[in-house]
Amino acid sequence: MTAEINLHGAWAIRSADGKHKAAYAVPGDVHSSLIAAGVIPDPYQGRNEYDVRWVAEQDWIASREFEWAGEGKWVLDVDYIDTVAEIKINNKSVLKADNCFQRYQVDATKALKRGRNTIEICFQSNITEGNKRQDAQPYFVPFIHWNSPIPNGNMLRKPSCHYGWDWNLAIMPFGAYGRMRLVPGFSTATRVTQTFSKSGSVSVEVEVGGDAVITFAGQTLATTDGHAVFKITKPKLWWPAGSGEQNLYDMQIDHGGEIETLRIGLRQIDLINQKDKVGARFGFRVNGKEIFCKGANWIPADALPSRATPELTRKLLQAAVDSNMNMIRVWGGGYYEQDWFYDLCDELGLMVWQDFQFSCNLYPATNEFLAEVEQEVIYQVDRLQHHACIAVWCGDNELLGALGWFPEAKANRDRYLAAYDRLNHTIEKAAKAADPSINWWPSSPSPGLLSFGDAWHDDRSGDMHFWSVWHESKDFEHYRDVTPRFCSEFGFQSYPSLHIIKQFATSQEDFNIASQVMESHQKNKGGNERIAGTMFRYFRFPKDFGNFVYVSQIQQGLAIKTAIEYWRSLKPHCLGTLYWQLNDTWPVASWSSLDHGGGWKAMHYMARRFYAPVSVMAVPDKKSGGIIVRAVNDRLDKQSLTLTLTTLDPAGAAKKLKGVKVSVPADKAVDAITLKKSELPAGHILILDYEAADGSKGRVHFAHEPYKALNIINPELAHSATVKNGKLVIALAAKKAALFVMAETGVDGQYTDNVIDLLPGEKAEIIFTPDNPAELAAARKNLVIRNLHASSH
Repeated sequence: MTAEINLHGAWAIRSADGKHKAAYAVPGDVHSSLIAAGVIPDPYQGRNEYDVRWVAEQDWIASREFEWAGEGKWVLDVDYIDTVAEIKINNKSVLKADNCFQRYQVDATKALKRGRNTIEICFQSNITEGNKRQDAQPYFVPFIHWNSPIPNGNMLRKPSCHYGWDWNLAIMPFGAYGRMRLVPGFSTATRVTQTFSKSGSVSVEVEVGGDAVITFAGQTLATTDGHAVFKITKPKLWWPAGSGEQNLYDMQIDHGGEIETLRIGLRQIDLINQKDKVGARFGFRVNGKEIFCKGANWIPADALPSRATPELTRKLLQAAVDSNMNMIRVWGGGYYEQDWFYDLCDELGLMVWQDFQFSCNLYPATNEFLAEVEQEVIYQVDRLQHHACIAVWCGDNELLGALGWFPEAKANRDRYLAAYDRLNHTIEKAAKAADPSINWWPSSPSPGLLSFGDAWHDDRSGDMHFWSVWHESKDFEHYRDVTPRFCSEFGFQSYPSLHIIKQFATSQEDFNIASQVMESHQKNKGGNERIAGTMFRYFRFPKDFGNFVYVSQIQQGLAIKTAIEYWRSLKPHCLGTLYWQLNDTWPVASWSSLDHGGGWKAMHYMARRFYAPVSVMAVPDKKSGGIIVRAVNDRLDKQSLTLTLTTLDPAGAAKKLKGVKVSVPADKAVDAITLKKSELPAGHILILDYEAADGSKGRVHFAHEPYKALNIINPELAHSATVKNGKLVIALAAKKAALFVMAETGVDGQYTDNVIDLLPGEKAEIIFTPDNPAELAAARKNLVIRNLHASSH
C-alpha cells in the first residue's frame, strides 16, 4: 500500500480562551475527551445535560505533531469532521470545512516542511455559526424549535438531532469522527453497476479512477482507462434476511500498490410503485420476488460519536435480524452512517432505506447552500452505491409536513414550497447523476412523485407515517382503521428498563416519572402523560415504580403488535412496516424497542414473534363482533399450519376450543378460521398456539376487553434459578394462567426468550447470558419475575 501519514490517535484539545484543556482521541468527539479528563460530568447522568451545553458555545483547538519526509505532493484526506472547522498545518490554513457529511481532499504540500510538523483543527462554535447564517438569509427559515432547544439546526450540514430531539439530549457534540490522514495523491470513487440478463447471468461493470488491476469472482482484469466488465454466468445471489443467503463476493482493486477492497452482493432491488384501484402500491421486489419489509427506524447508535463503535453497531443490527427484521430505515436527522454500518447490513441481510439527511425543518434555498448539498449527495451516493443492502434513497424526512407546521410557511406557503422544491430537485438530480440506477423516493412520507399531499392520514398510496395513536392519544384499535401500502413510521413510547434507569437516576427520590431527573430523560412534550393515560385505559394501575416501568414496556409492545399484525395480514396490499424506533442514543423514555446499549426491552421480544416469518393473529370482525384468525407466510414456499385454540374463563380455567389445520401459500396471508362472537364470551381470553411445517412455533392471546376489565387471577407463579455453564437457567411453573411473564436480572445480557404467556400447569425455561460473565452472581441475586397480575397486586 502507498505510504500514508495516519493522523489518528493522541491529540490535545484546549478551549480558545485557554481555560480548559484535555487529551483528545481522534477519531472521536470532544465531549467524550472532556468527560474522560474530568473537565465536564457525563451528560447522561441525572440532569448533567444542562451543565455541559457551554462546551458547544465556545471555540476549541485540537493539535498534534507528526513527521513528514519532505517528498512529492501530499493531500489532506478528511471526512466526518463536525462541522465548522479550519485545519492548519504549521499555522497555514489548508482547509475550511462546514459539512459533516462531506469528504474533503485538499493539497497540503505547500504547508508541509521536512521533519516535525504541527497540525491544528480550529473547531468553531456551530451554535454561533448557525445563528450567523440564519441572520444572513434573505428571509427567516423556520426550524423545529419544539424538538430542538438549540436553534438553527437547519443552517449547517450537521446531524439535526445534535440540536436536541424528542428522544435526544441537546449538547451539540463536535469533533473529527472519521478518517484523518495525509496521502500522496487524490482518491476517486469506485462505481459498480450490475446488469442482469434474462438467462440469469450478471455483468458487473467497474469504474475506477485511472489504471488498476481488479480481481473479482475468480477473474482478474487490468484496466488502463478505469473501466472493466466482469461476467458471472452462475451468480450466487444476495437476499434479504429470511428470504435466502447473503452471498458476497470480494472485489480487490490494486491502484498501483494501494489496495481497495469491496464486498459485492449480486441482486436486483426494484421499487414497486404501480397504480391500482386503491391508489398506488409501494414496496420492494428483490431478485424478482416481492418482499414484505419488516423492520424499524435507525437513529445514531449513541449521542456521543466516540461511543458509537463498530461493536455497538453490530450488536444493534444483530438484534434487528434476531427479531426477524429485514430492513432498516436510516432516518434523515442523523448521519449517513460509517462504512462499517453498511458492511454489516450487507453481511446480515438488512435492506437499507437511506434518507438523505434533511429532517422536519425547512431549509435554505440559496445557491451557495444548494451547491453544498449537491456535492454532499454526489459524495454519499458514490460512497455507498456498491452496497447490496441499499434499497432506496429518499429525499428527506417529513419536510412536506413541515410546510404546515410553522406560521411563516402557513402565511407564505408559495415561498417555502418553492424553496423545498429547489432543494428536493437538487438532491434528486445529484443522486441520479452519481448513480442513474438508484431507486429514488422524494420524501417520507409521500403519496408519490410530484405529490405534495398529506401522507400522515392518506393510506391509499406511497409510504405513510401514522402517529394518531401516540400523538393524538387514540386507542390501539385505531391502527386497524387504516390500511397503509407501506408504513415507514409509527410508534409508541415506554420507559427504559429499570436497570438502565438506575444508571442515571441514583436517588430513591428520582424513581418517580414526575421527578426532575425522570422528566429530564423524557424529551417528548406530554409523553409521560400519554404513557400514564394509556395505562388508565388498558391496565390496573401498577403498584410501584418498577412495575410502572414494566407495564409501560408491555403496553408499548401491545400497541405496535396491534398495528403490525393487522397490516401484515393485509399483504400484498401492505408491503412493509418499519416501526419507530429500533435504538436509543442515550438512556431516555422513547419509542425504541432496544435500550441504550442494545439490551432488549419487552417489545423487542414481542417483535421477534410478531415479525416471525410464519405467524397467526386475531383480528376483530367489526361487522359480526367475532374474531378472524389470520395466518401469514412470508416464506417463499407453502407452509402447513396447525392451530390450537384455547379459552381462559374469568376463573382462570383453560378449555380447548378447537383445532384446525391450514395451508398457507408462499408469500401470502389467509383467513384460517372465523369465530362467532358467542365463542369468546365477555371476560374470556383466547389463546392461539400454532406450529408450522418449518418447525416454528408461537403463541398469541386476544381479548375483546381491556386488561383492567378482565379478572386476571394470581397465577401462583413459582421460579428457581441455577447457574450452569456460565449462564443463569430460570425455571418457571404456573398453577394458573400467567400473562406477560418477564424475567429481569438487573444486568446487561441476553435472554433466550422473555415476555411469555403460560397456561395453567405449564412450565417454561428462560436462559440468561450476561454480557459480563463476572455479573452472573449479581444476575441471580437480583432476579425478579414479573407478570401482569403481580404488577398491580
